[in-house]
This record gives sequence, structure tokens and C-alpha cells, in this order.
Amino acid sequence: MGGWAVRTLQVILAIALAGSLFVQCVLVPLIWIDMEDARAVIRIPFVVILVLGIGTLQVTAVCIWKLLTMVRRGTVFSHAAFRYVDIIIGAIATASVLTFAVAVLGAYSNRTSPGDQVAPGLVGLVCGVSLVLAGVAVLVLVMRTLLAQAVARDAEARHLRSELDEVI
Repeated sequence: MGGWAVRTLQVILAIALAGSLFVQCVLVPLIWIDMEDARAVIRIPFVVILVLGIGTLQVTAVCIWKLLTMVRRGTVFSHAAFRYVDIIIGAIATASVLTFAVAVLGAYSNRTSPGDQVAPGLVGLVCGVSLVLAGVAVLVLVMRTLLAQAVARDAEARHLRSELDEVI
């Protein structure tokens, strides 16, 4: 991966992190105020899920930044990369569960708040998004397996090179 690609991705991640901080510090309190008429059983979980969901995006962005730094240094094919990939998998899986919780919250509000109903299709759409996020977590898990194979091959190649150096 070229240096320009790593730098471009880091700029995009920096913008995304700044935007997520803006959402957490400015928009979430405004959403809290806007939901003033909503019952606490809906309002509190929704805002908590929103904050935690943004947190999963931030954690993922920071881990990707760390991996990009490892790519730039040429150390990505090491066991240290697994820690960041594992955290990314956990963050995506958590985002999937949080998205499903939003769907459950919408379905619950339909049963308990006749005036503020959420369209059943929207609840189904949010469940679909949750399923897609779970699929992304599984995809990253598969990519982690490929990384493990690459790390093993790299270690084997280094070992063979050292044996060849001894022979020569």
C-alpha cells in the first residue's frame, strides 16, 4: 500500500473521529432535548445506545489508524496486529448488537406508545442492518485468519532465510 493511500486513509479517519466527537458533544445532547416528550423507558436506552454506537465507531477508527501505522512501518505482519484486529471484530459485533437493540426498542415503542409508532418495515430494516454488521464482523474474522496465515508464512520465510545465510 502506497504512502499516499495510508495518509489519505488517516486524513479520512481524522475527519471521521472529529465528526464523531461533534456528534457526541453537540448532537446527542440536542437529541436528548428533542426527545423530552418521550418516555424515559425509550429515551434513556436510545441515547445510551447512540453514545455506545458512536463509541464503537471511534474504537474501530483508532484501531484502523494503528494498523495503518503498522503498514507504513512494514510491521503489520506481526502478532501485534492481532490485538487491533480482535478489537475491531469486537467493536463491529457490539455495533451489530446495539443496532438490533434499536430495532427491539422500536418494536417495544410500537406496543407501548400508540401515538408514536415506528413503521414495522423500519424495524425490519434496522434488523437487516444489524445482520449486515454481524456479517462484516465475520468477514473481518476471516481476514484475521488470512493475516494469521501471512504472519506464519513471513516467520517461516525469515527462518528459511536465516538457515540459508548460515549455509552460505
